[in-house]
Amino acid sequence: MKFSKLIRQLGPGLLFAGAAVGVSHLVQSTRAGASYGFELLWVLIIANAMKYPFMEFAPRYATATGKSLVDGYSAIGKWALILYVAITVATMFTIQAAVTIVTTGLVMNIFHLTVQPAFVTAAILGLSMLLLGLGHYNTLDKVIKVIIVVLTLSTIIAVIYAFGLGYFDPASLRGNFHWTNRTDILFLIAFVGWMPAPIDVSVWHSLWSVAKEDQLGKRPSMKQSLLDFNIGYIGASLLAVGFLSLGALVMFNSGEAFSPKGIIFSAQLISMYTASIGQWAYPLIAIAALTTMFSTTITCLDAYPRVLRRSAEILIPETRNMDKFERKLYWFWIIVVALGAMLLLGYFSGSMGFMVDLATTISFVTAPVLAILNYRVITHKHVPQEAQPGKWLKIYASVSAVLLTAFSVFYLVWKIFFTG
Repeated sequence: MKFSKLIRQLGPGLLFAGAAVGVSHLVQSTRAGASYGFELLWVLIIANAMKYPFMEFAPRYATATGKSLVDGYSAIGKWALILYVAITVATMFTIQAAVTIVTTGLVMNIFHLTVQPAFVTAAILGLSMLLLGLGHYNTLDKVIKVIIVVLTLSTIIAVIYAFGLGYFDPASLRGNFHWTNRTDILFLIAFVGWMPAPIDVSVWHSLWSVAKEDQLGKRPSMKQSLLDFNIGYIGASLLAVGFLSLGALVMFNSGEAFSPKGIIFSAQLISMYTASIGQWAYPLIAIAALTTMFSTTITCLDAYPRVLRRSAEILIPETRNMDKFERKLYWFWIIVVALGAMLLLGYFSGSMGFMVDLATTISFVTAPVLAILNYRVITHKHVPQEAQPGKWLKIYASVSAVLLTAFSVFYLVWKIFFTG
């Protein structure tokens, strides 16, 4: 396949990477490296490995059926779709607020703004809505490709420079994570929750896959869809390693800890890069970090209305084939998500760290439910047998689902009975 043709066909996988490479990478991965060195690197790798099959089922299902996982949940029973909608509504405001507050911090730090954060947040969400209204999928598809390339190159260069400048400290290999420390355990749960992304993103990916089919005018082959997904997933996973490495190399044992406040954190994040590469790189790093978080913000703001609109079409048959109503429903949910996120940020505007940890912990707890739903969908009888995962992928997914469930139950028991 020619390189130009490959780039044109890439899309949903890079949108996945755009959604993933945000809070989980810029915030959680760098915090993991700065606080614990390389000690949690194995946790990062296992978390990425455990979620892989359930994320992979999204493009597999969309390519096999031409429909999204929302339709797949409906196919195994209305209860499954209602359960998914309930989880989405219960988590969407927190997740949107978490990604937006990080973006707000970057904007205020880079442009030295002194206005109230609420005004900046409103402007970011307003601009996101405008871009979605003008371009919908095409805007996301084009912008994400540039953003991911810039951020990837910046991170690779920064890590190489950090090693070359002698930042590596052998103590960072041992770290200082304590399995009996409540603070460390709570961070670990939050870290895994969005590594490399919440499983909710698999549903978004399936919707983007359907949109990509409409854009191309044809359905890609299973091989092409999975290649697109693997490029995005593996790329996001490697970038997580890069961000953790930067935190471990530049900030571990430096006597400085990341601030829970968005503006201060943003300054520390960019300084971490410039300390490695040099002050000349400030504009490049600032642009890469800001565009990454903005892409995550706009991606989330697009995804929730998409899944809720499609869910309404399925659960309320009277709304089907009503184009004008579908557009209104999409915008209704965009406004609801934006207002809900702003209201939440109004209460927790002073603590970016709290909002991020809350959102990622919720994703950790709900991950097993979505993982099991995805497995049931892809192995359901309405999916062509040749498109269903093979024996070893099914075993892989089953083991991962058991582990995710065990970890989630352990956390809930520990939280309820041992920490109060």
